[in-house]
Amino acid sequence: MDFKIEKRDNYTLIQVLIEKLDTHVAPALKSELVLIAGNGEKNIILDLSNCRYCDSSGLSAILVANRLAKNANGIFILTGLQSAVERLITISQLDTVLNITYTLEQAIDTVLKGQK
Repeated sequence: MDFKIEKRDNYTLIQVLIEKLDTHVAPALKSELVLIAGNGEKNIILDLSNCRYCDSSGLSAILVANRLAKNANGIFILTGLQSAVERLITISQLDTVLNITYTLEQAIDTVLKGQK
């Protein structure tokens, strides 16, 4: 399995377990995101702490998650960015569009604050 999905009370946590979020993994991640959103989940946390590399298809999956959460009036948070992935997101100017936290704890706090 390339990622782990945990359904929690107020959000769904997706942890990418491999080093590369690329064309081999992104399509499966997108499918899972659509299923999660289809089940009525609106708050999604994507943890990339294990991920050292991301390509355009990985970015596309991240944007799908963001769009699905927004469409459901929920929140999408990206956390645990390694330097190369963070650089790619900054270069793509997605840091201005996405909610990004440095730690999983911050991401969870952000979701819970948004619930009130």
